[in-house]
Amino acid sequence: MGSDNLFHKRKQKAAATAQRRKASRQPYDKVLIVCEGEKTEPLYFKELIDHYEIHTANVRISGQCGSDPVSVVDHGIQLYQDEKNSPSEPFDRVYCVFDRDAHTNYLQALDKIKHTKPDDTFFAIPSVPCFEYWLLLHFNYTTAPYTSVDSVSAGNAVVKELQRYWPEYQKGSRDTFNYTFNLQKDELASAKQNAVRSLAQAQQNHTDNPSTTIHLVVDYLQKIK
Repeated sequence: MGSDNLFHKRKQKAAATAQRRKASRQPYDKVLIVCEGEKTEPLYFKELIDHYEIHTANVRISGQCGSDPVSVVDHGIQLYQDEKNSPSEPFDRVYCVFDRDAHTNYLQALDKIKHTKPDDTFFAIPSVPCFEYWLLLHFNYTTAPYTSVDSVSAGNAVVKELQRYWPEYQKGSRDTFNYTFNLQKDELASAKQNAVRSLAQAQQNHTDNPSTTIHLVVDYLQKIK
């Protein structure tokens, strides 16, 4: 009898919590962004959400899933199912943000998202070789491929090039979005255009190095309200 009462109390508490969350949400999409990093990418998106005053009840950002692309996808699927099975409303979109860099299961992650249900809910947001290529496009348009040389990975090569324009940059830096946004007027718009151009160029050359689709998430969040 005692365990039954405890179960019902927990169920009522969960339902009440879900109702409060629903009441605090704004009338636009509920989005999950899962990132491979615990700092750089999550901080970037949190700053973007703050800048555009998007309600935090509508967008959840998680970076606690390791750096492996498949682990990012698995984490996104698990969080989606957890939310779906709770009294809360499910996520309308799940963005899985990860780098190609030297990950051996990068293509496996892309394929897994492609076949994950429901359709039009899960989206792969890869950067090749890494997220810093997106940041670099705020300063310079380049389609030169990045490769590992000696002890320097392709990803670190992008970071080094980025530091030519932004010497203070380090992985995990705070104010990454704010800094790149405030460089000069329409700098973010320019970066988005550069990302579209480089992606088209990569596809034309039958490669993905370099490319990024971060602009798709940024554009979506800018228009979500």
